[in-house]
Amino acid sequence: MTSTDAQVRIVMTERNKGRTQEQAAAKANLRSRLTVGKYERLGQLPGELKQPRTYRTRENPFGDDWPELEKMLEQAPELDAKTLFEWLCEHQPDKYQEGQLRTMQRHVSTWRALHGQKVAVLEQYHRPGEVLQTDGTWMNTLGITLGGQAFPHLLIHSVLPYSNWEWGRVAQSESLLAIRLGLQSTLAQLGHVPAVHQTDNSTAATHQLGPEARDQSLAERGYNEGYLQLMTHFGMEPRTIHVDAPNENGDIEAANGAFKRAVDQHLWLRGNRDFADPLDYERFLWHLLDKRNTLRQARLAEELAVMKPLTMGLLSDHQEIRPRVSAAGTIRVLNNVYSVPSGLIGKLVTARILEWQIEIWYANQRVDTFPRLIRFASSGIRSTTGTWWIPSCASRAGSAIIATATTSSRAPFSERPGRPCSGGCRRAGPI
Repeated sequence: MTSTDAQVRIVMTERNKGRTQEQAAAKANLRSRLTVGKYERLGQLPGELKQPRTYRTRENPFGDDWPELEKMLEQAPELDAKTLFEWLCEHQPDKYQEGQLRTMQRHVSTWRALHGQKVAVLEQYHRPGEVLQTDGTWMNTLGITLGGQAFPHLLIHSVLPYSNWEWGRVAQSESLLAIRLGLQSTLAQLGHVPAVHQTDNSTAATHQLGPEARDQSLAERGYNEGYLQLMTHFGMEPRTIHVDAPNENGDIEAANGAFKRAVDQHLWLRGNRDFADPLDYERFLWHLLDKRNTLRQARLAEELAVMKPLTMGLLSDHQEIRPRVSAAGTIRVLNNVYSVPSGLIGKLVTARILEWQIEIWYANQRVDTFPRLIRFASSGIRSTTGTWWIPSCASRAGSAIIATATTSSRAPFSERPGRPCSGGCRRAGPI
């Protein structure tokens, strides 16, 4: 019978009390006093006497073919043990049997532990006031309408993981303008600034690094200049999750789902899902956010105590570019083409880009206002009202889709008649 460490400890305790070897052996449930004498002479526990085994108890059934399998794993680490075993059985059906699959799985598991590479996961321990996580989550499944018309949109959602305090702004795309709107609104609501701002690898914050940049950095994506300027302005450190690792953004992802469920429940209580305009809808969301944040005040106070106060001013909520009006009376703004009054042909105008609209200015006067178009696919462009623009012609460069807008800014855009562009595009009706 093999003695355990626990039994030998009992023996030593009894011997220190003056018990005989027979008494100590009986107390520890050992068969012989000789065992007691053995461990008294050695002065070590059984576990301390064990030596690591450096030999195999049986022959390795895959020993002859393992070097070839190892080369296959080095070339394609994604191969699993079952695939490799089936490949062996196919090439040597008389040598291997189905019952050896578990042995192959242990071999592959050991090889991956010793030679495989795994991406480190960001630390999930949260310190007060350290991180603000931001993510864009689509709200279309809630069936929100404005004046009876479908309202496709997303929520730029920000969460403090330590306290779960949250805030959000409605947007039509996860663009840099939307991230700026959401972040600035959140910081203004807090009145303080966390140390770190964490996002996923959206194109609003990051871009794919080229070969030369990849040689100089282990990162797969780099930060966009506009996003870095936003972080510098507020004195925040930018942080992103690893590519294809959404679990590292687990707090904000969980908060997205929880908030959408809460919105859905309050919409049922409200009795309908129609709102007068985006501001009316946002006020509904803000009221709900305030209610949810009420129970988080104690932990939020811990966060605010270590955050720096918001002393810097907020950045403008728009971006400006200076396009020249073409001979066709159009301008290109963010890869979309808009028609403007023909009197501006050849002139440099200022296009002020906001999250929901684009304003055209000339000589310090606003000439026109268009809903900002967002291209989701090469087959069409959606406006903020749910109206789709179906192109029938391509731009000269072939990279932009041409849409038209009228010069009238008095009537709602969805009610204005379309005006053909030089290539024959015309506004399509709602679908």
